[in-house]
Order: sequence, then structure tokens, then C-alpha cells
Amino acid sequence: MSPDGNASTFSAVPSTATDVQPKAGQVPTAFKHPLDPLTAEEIPVVSLTVRQHIAAKTEVKAIKFITCTLLPPPKRVVLAYLGIPLGPGEKAEAPTKIIRRAEVDFLDVVNGRAYNAVLSLNDETSQWEVDAFTLLDEQFHPQISVEELIACEVVVKNNPVIQALAADVGVLPEQIFCDGWSIGYDDRFPQKRRVQQALVFARFSEHDNLYAHPMDFIPVIDANSEELLGVDFPPHWIRAEDGSAKLSTYSTAPPPLAADALASSRRDRIPPPRKAWDFLPDLMAKTEEGGYKPRQDLKPLHVVQPEGVSFKMDGNVLEWQNWKMHIGNVIPSFTHREGIALSTITYNDHGEIRPIMYRLSLAEMVVPYGAPEYPHPRKFAFDSGEYGMGTMANELSLGCDCLGQIHYLPGSFIAHDGSAIVIKNVICIHEEDAGVLWKHTDYRPNGRSQTVRRRRLVVSMVCTLANYEYIWNYHFYQDGSIEFEIRLTGILSVYLSKDGEPNPYGTTVAPNINGHYHQHMFSVRVDPMIDGLKNTVIESDILPLDAQTGSKDNFAGNAFYSKDTPVEVESGRKYDFATERRWRIVNKDKQHYSSGKDVGYSIGVKAGATPMMARPDGWAARRAAFLKNTIWVCKDVEAEDSGTVRMWPAGKYVPQTKDEPEDSIGVWVEGKNDVVNEDILVYVTVGTTHIPRPEDWPVMPVEHLSVSFKPNSFFKANPSMDVPGSKDPLSVPAFSDEATIKGDCCH
Repeated sequence: MSPDGNASTFSAVPSTATDVQPKAGQVPTAFKHPLDPLTAEEIPVVSLTVRQHIAAKTEVKAIKFITCTLLPPPKRVVLAYLGIPLGPGEKAEAPTKIIRRAEVDFLDVVNGRAYNAVLSLNDETSQWEVDAFTLLDEQFHPQISVEELIACEVVVKNNPVIQALAADVGVLPEQIFCDGWSIGYDDRFPQKRRVQQALVFARFSEHDNLYAHPMDFIPVIDANSEELLGVDFPPHWIRAEDGSAKLSTYSTAPPPLAADALASSRRDRIPPPRKAWDFLPDLMAKTEEGGYKPRQDLKPLHVVQPEGVSFKMDGNVLEWQNWKMHIGNVIPSFTHREGIALSTITYNDHGEIRPIMYRLSLAEMVVPYGAPEYPHPRKFAFDSGEYGMGTMANELSLGCDCLGQIHYLPGSFIAHDGSAIVIKNVICIHEEDAGVLWKHTDYRPNGRSQTVRRRRLVVSMVCTLANYEYIWNYHFYQDGSIEFEIRLTGILSVYLSKDGEPNPYGTTVAPNINGHYHQHMFSVRVDPMIDGLKNTVIESDILPLDAQTGSKDNFAGNAFYSKDTPVEVESGRKYDFATERRWRIVNKDKQHYSSGKDVGYSIGVKAGATPMMARPDGWAARRAAFLKNTIWVCKDVEAEDSGTVRMWPAGKYVPQTKDEPEDSIGVWVEGKNDVVNEDILVYVTVGTTHIPRPEDWPVMPVEHLSVSFKPNSFFKANPSMDVPGSKDPLSVPAFSDEATIKGDCCH
């Protein structure tokens, strides 16, 4: 939003207010790490350079900025700068000059077209210069901005048609609220329009839970012209004579846009339910039947580190327990789309600095809903590609979102006017106990035992996308393992139902409130460098020996083995539950001294290997090709002057796409390039299918999902054997009359 908090459109003519829009090149730029992001000072300088170019060389009159991000240098240039070798036994390449570059997406608000600009910083003049200025094809739309989502609610709330529809069911204009959503897929609206649908709710007090009061219609607006393009009335389910559920209409297909939407839905209007389902304690005390009574038997649990933390920061670079990495896109800028991006991850293996991953991040996610009646099929939000995790990030609170001694990093992104919007405390870094790391007891008389506690480093952020929250945790462990954990919480996306209405594709979580079945599907982008850039993916299936019980080869009938197959060409691979399929990324130029296997890291997806439930030729699957396979392997392709051009598995420009775009993972693998001993990318698809429970209402308890990366023949032995055992002096018996606890965990 603009600096005063209001959504607005700004002229392309440069401002003279240097406190908001400084002169181009005014801010000198220096970086410690070549992947250091654009700062809050650089963003307005870059945007002003674009506006000056527009004013001098185009006929565009007014624009709004959507994204502004760093264009990273090529991978080899970055590794040379950091002194990281390209392969085992090799020396790092000689450093070369690094040019700082930026990429900007913006809209011409008069004609609705989108543009992309690429800029570079001239070392000699310290000025940003426009290198490329491209008008995008009319079907391409940059991600939807926070300001556009806010403006959607204003447009809907003030529209007289919407006000009249609300009045028909007893809702006043000031009680109308809505969440702006991408249109998803709807051929009834021209592709060149920048379209949003609005999920409408009533709110009967200032802070009450509006999701408890869904309305029975869904408006569609043009985000640029602020026109109301149409209103959809979903049909209702009714009970057939045989007891099955059927629709009040004859089809799940959309009606013609010009038709009377209410009449075509063949149903009566329904007022929103009035019962408050509040989640704020002060409101629950007023609205809950019998009053809100918080639990009184919960004693404080404190996380203390009297000697401070064990990690250290140097700019964007984090070091902890042999780990070293760059936390991309923070202090103070992070990517609009990914949020956290970790890069140049290395491990100090007894003095040898071993590269593990060049980059690790969330690349895309989609939430397809399972209700077939129109317009609910439009609900398959690409929460990353359409909205961006960075722009949806929360400002975290000390002692609430993270416990203990916390190091916070701020974040920033570009506003419509080109200024930087800064979010304080957006990324949280801390340590936490994670149970036992390893333990063994010699049970013999006079034996000894050793217990080592497991500590992990957490790099996390929280994003709110209207009704829903995502908590992103990157965990680093002392045994060389990495875990990307996703926690899901917040409020269900709900719709209104009639009294007694059957609900074949959802759960009636509360009277008249329908929680549709849906999935949360994520694509994790892994840019590996296991002991160097030449890597290979190995697919392993666990199989019983094909020899009969009683035979000479398998007399007891108990034999099974692991069959390894390298992924040789670009392709997608599915998880096979029958063979407990697994994958690992290896470097064939280096083998383990004992196992003889190539050094590598295993990918753990078993708990999240969720199959796509949408039909392969359906709308969601066509737009999100990454859903079709659990693992995708492709060759990395880089531009000469900037980093990879293979970033986004569902395409660079996601809003309003109709089919699989050319720049998506499904198209990349059609090249069938060799991916053995190559610089590769691995995209991991994990997800969960949510069949809502009444216990998920009004706010859903956290659901966990994770992808793990564990060393496999990478280290000589357990790399955490040097972690000291500890006996916490603050641990005491729970009750004072208990006998003294004897024994020692480390003796």
C-alpha cells in the first residue's frame, strides 16, 4: 500500500519528494554477498529510474508497481566470489566482476497491460540504468498486490448492486466485507482484463470473525477499472428421492455471463448465519454461551539461554554448528514470491568446507478445492505465484511466534508508488531443543550410557493469506540434516449452506457453514550442489527378493533389497507406496570410503507424497503441471548475465493462466536433456488433503507437513558424535515430595 496506508494509483511522472522517491542513483550500493537482496533504500531508486524511463521514452501516463527484486548473478560467478569449488578436489574459479541487477514488473493502469523492466547498476556512475523494457503479452499478469486485494474490498463494498444484494438478506453496506481472490480460471472474462473474484462475508461488529457469516454470492471485478463484471450465485445441493444429493441446477458448468445468475442457480436467497464464532479472547468472553473461561492450570514454560545463542550473523550470512548459509532476501528485502530463500549452504566437515545446496526455497503452491458446482471450481489459489509469500508475511511478536532468544530480520517489498513497504521482525532465527539426538546405554553391570540432546536452528516466517496461515520453518540439525517444515493453521475457507442441505464435497463444520474438501500442494525447489555442481538423482525401490520361500536363495522368505536406478534424462517421477520409493541426490565423482556409494543426500517425502485429486486434464492440473509428479528433475539453464531462467514450476506469470505455460516444469522436461553428472534442479511436490473436521472450526489446530534432506554416504560416520552430552541443571522433579532422581545421562 502507499505510505499513508491507502491503496492508490500513481502517475508515471517522477515525484520531486526525495524523502519518498529519491533521485536515481542517489543511494550507493555495497554488498557482502552477491545474493544480498535489494534494500529498502534501493527499491525506490530502482522504481524512480523506471518511471523516468517511462516519462522520457513512452506514452504511458500512469503505472502501479507490482514487484521489484534482485536478479541474481550466474551461479558460477557467485561460487567463484565465495571461493566455493565446482567439484570435489577442485580449486575455486577465479572471481570475476559482479554486476548488480534488478527486475521490475508494473502495470499501465490506463490500458491494463503489464510490463517488465530489467536494470543494472553502473559501477562507474553509481546509477541504475534500464537495460530491457518489455511489454508483456496481454494474457500475462504479474502477481496480485496487497494493495489490489485491499482495493477489491473497497470496490465491492461501495458497489450499489452489491449493496442491494446484501440488503435483500439483511446486511447493511458497512457490514459488507470480502476477500479478494484470483479469478483462477473463467473463460467468460477476457484474458486481458485484470480480474478478481470476491468471497463475500458479513461482519456484525468491529473485530468479529467475519468467516462465520458467509454471503451467498460471489462478485467478479476488474482490478484496474474497478468495474463490477458479474455476480455468481452458486447452486445448492438438494436431496433426491433415492436419498442421494443432487444440484438445484442441471449442470456444474458456468451459466452464460449475460444470463440472470440468480435465476440460473435455481435457488432462493439465504441470509448469512448470525452466530458468532469468535477467536479473540475478549470477544469470546462476550459472545460464547456460558462465557469464555481460559484454562487456569497451565503454568509458564520458559525457554532460556543464559549464555546467549550459539549462532552468529554477518550481514545476511548465518553460521551455526558447522552450517553456513546465506539467508536470501532479507535485511531488509526478501522475494515477493518465495519469502525465505536459503542459498550457498555449506557444512564444515572437520575443516573441509563441503557445499550441499546452492539454493532452497518454496517455488510454488496451489490449493485446489473439490466442490464441482460453479463457481467453486475457480477456487484453486496459487498462494505463492498469484499473491506471493513475501508480501503476505506477518510482523512477528517476541515471546509469541518464537520463544527464547530471538534474532529478527526485517523485510520489504515495493508499493504501487515505487516506495518500499517495510515489515519489521518478518524472519525469526532461534535455537530450540528437539528431543534426543542420539543415545545408548550399556546394560551390563557397571556399564555406562550417553545421551546427547538434539538442538536445531530454526529460520522461520509466518504468512497470512486472508483466512489462512502458513508457518514456514527451515530446520538445521547437528547431524547434517535439513528439514523444510510447513505448518498450516488459520480459518477454513467456507461457504453458506441451507438448513439440512446435503454436503457431498465438504463438511458442515457448524450450522449453515460448509468447509469444502481441498488440498494444499507445494513445490519445493532444490538447487543442489552436493560436493559440487555435477549431481545426479538416484531413484531407489525396496523390493522383496523374487525367489520362493524354501528356495536356496530365500529359504526363510525374508529377503528384500534396494534397487537403484539413476534418473538419466529430464523427467517427472511418481512416489510408489508399494516399493516405498525414495530418491537421493549424489555426486558420482566422489564415493564414501566404506560403503563405496556416491556421496549424497536423501530426500524424505513419505509423509507428504500426496497424489493430486483433480483430474489430469482438469483446470487445476493444466495450470499446475508440477502436481502430476512427486519429483521432477531438469537441467539448470542460466542466462549469460544473470541467474537461472528455470525458477517457477507453474510459470513466471501465474494469475489468470488458462493452460500450462511454456516456462513451466512440464514443458522443461520435454527437452529430455541428460541429467547425469549435470548442474540440475530438483522440484519436490508434497501436500496434504484436507477433509475438514468440526474440530477445525473456528480456527484450525496446526497441521504439519515436511520435506527432509539427510546425508547418505556423505559423511564418514555420524557427524554429530562430537556434540557434547549435557545435563540440564535447571531440570528438577515435578513435585517436591518425589525421591531424588539418581543416575547420570552422561557418564
